[in-house]
Parts: sequence; C-alpha cells; structure tokens
Amino acid sequence: MTIGIVGLGLIGGSLAKAFKFNTDYTVLACDIDEVSYKRAVLVNAVDGKLTEENIGECDFVFIALYPHATVEYMEKNASLIKSGATVIDCCGVKGCVCPPLFELADKYGFRYIGGHPMAGRQFSGFRYASEKLFDGACMILVPRPGEDIAFLEQVKKCLTKAGFHHITVTTSEKHDEIIAYTSQLAHVVSNAYVKSPRAEAHKGFSAGSYKDLTRVAKLSEKMWTELFMDNRDNLIGELDFIIDSLAEYRDALVRNDSETLCTLLREGRERKERIDEEWRELE
Repeated sequence: MTIGIVGLGLIGGSLAKAFKFNTDYTVLACDIDEVSYKRAVLVNAVDGKLTEENIGECDFVFIALYPHATVEYMEKNASLIKSGATVIDCCGVKGCVCPPLFELADKYGFRYIGGHPMAGRQFSGFRYASEKLFDGACMILVPRPGEDIAFLEQVKKCLTKAGFHHITVTTSEKHDEIIAYTSQLAHVVSNAYVKSPRAEAHKGFSAGSYKDLTRVAKLSEKMWTELFMDNRDNLIGELDFIIDSLAEYRDALVRNDSETLCTLLREGRERKERIDEEWRELE
C-alpha cells in the first residue's frame, strides 16, 4: 500500500507518522514549505517526496491543506491520480470542497470521499505532529449519496491503521451545520474571551476553567478565517443564538433576579447531564 500526503502540518504530519510508524505502508509526502518536508525526512516519517511523477503510484492520497488550496491542488493534479485510487481531504468545512472534488473524481476515474479528522492541538506545524494524534479519535466522512458500502469499509480499514476508532458518516450540509457549533463557535468564544483586560492578571486566580476555555484561542488566524468565511451562514446562526442566550444571563443579573439566574443555570446543567447520559447509552 502506498499512501500520499499533501501538506505536512499538524494533521498531514501526524498522518505521515501514524502510517509510517504503525504500518508497513510506503509514505510519500510533500509540502510547500521545504523545511517541513526535511523535518519529516529527518525523523523517518516519510519514504520519499510526493511528486507529479509518482502520485500515480498512490493507493490513497490525503490532502491536508486549507479548503481553497485543496480544490486548487486537485484541479491541477487530478489527472495524475490513478484510476481506482482513493482521495480523502482533511478540511474543516465540506460544502466548498466536496462538490468540486466529486466532479473531478467522476472526470478522472479515482474515488473521493470527504474527510475531517476530529483531533488537533492548539499548535500547528510538523514539529507538533504525533503518530498518536488520532488514537481513539473520530473521523467524519462525507461520501457521495448512495456510495458503495464496500468502499466505505475499505476507507475505514485504512483509517483505523492511523489510529481512528470511530467513523461518522454524514452529508456536507450536515457536517458544516454541526461543526459550526462544536468547533467553530468554540474557537470564536475562546478567542474573544481571552481579550478581556482581566486575562493579563489571571495568574494565581485561574485553574481548569480558564485553561479549558482559552486553549483554542491560540489558533492559526489565516486558516480559521478561511474556515469561518466558508461556513459563515451556519456560524452566524450559532453566534446569534449564544449572544441571545448570554443576554438572558446578563439581564437576570441587571434585574437582581436570582430566581431566573438559578433557573438558567439549572437548565444548562440538566441539558449537559442529559446529553452526556444519552451519549453514554450509545457507546
């Protein structure tokens, strides 16, 4: 099995390490930053450079780039991918990526499925990549409607070699709708929260709550700007909801209304407990 990886940042680098260190697969990779590729070579995370000449040897090609760069790369190189090979992107949004890549797959005869690894760190770049990043993680897959079950099983088998334990299959529309809440809103809230002037004085006054809420404030602003803009309608909807919800807490405080405040807090606690219990039953 030969694996091709385009992009050796945190996700692509971790995929390279996971496949190289945990399987007998051949790993070919490339990155626009030559330093990242050289780092991968130094730690034996790759067997060689992925090029226009050898991409046709790959059975699986993972594209670990920003959404627009993913589409641009595939428009340039789709004709070089061998018939029957599988291409999986790793983008955090799917609506702007899946449709054009499905079209390219139909045109050139390879197979494509959208992907989104649900794993990461607050740091980016190959130096933070780890072969264990995906251990126990979930991979979201966005297949074309009516995709062959046997193909999905083949993809799942490959992904488990990298450490993924859970596979979620959905549509691009549903993916972007839910990810606006579970990921994008969390990054916006964290990034805005840490801008308080009190943040500079947190030492000695903060513990787990502060660390949890500010962890993802340290983000790649260029990448997240692109992700937010590509999913702006869904994210705006989530922002509107949380702004309205926060206003209820604020209004209760302004009115000195402890009963309403207590009710709001209880509702939030009960909802969290109910959701956690539902998920425990599904596991």
